[in-house]
Amino acid sequence: MPVPTTNTNKKPLKKIFNYQWITSNMNFFLFLCFLGVLYIANGHVADKTLRNINKTNNELKQLQYQYKTLKSEVMFKSEEAQVIKSVEPMGLKVSKEMPQRLQLEKK
Repeated sequence: MPVPTTNTNKKPLKKIFNYQWITSNMNFFLFLCFLGVLYIANGHVADKTLRNINKTNNELKQLQYQYKTLKSEVMFKSEEAQVIKSVEPMGLKVSKEMPQRLQLEKK
């Protein structure tokens, strides 16, 4: 019974990758290289955009904390007791009398 032999001849492969075939498909290779460069550049731009978004979110959180802190300080300082304490060194006091209403005289 004969044993089938495998063909180890590499000639068909050499016929495919010869100089003429490579030069005739140079435009396709350049196109593939261009797509590869675009793919890598797109990844870098996406990473940069995500870093900018995260940086902006962190800045926004810090500004929100500052706003809440300042708002609570203003609310505390605008209470009647705190206002009285802050103007006491200037000699201002709360009036015990009722305010008087001024009226314009009619001509």
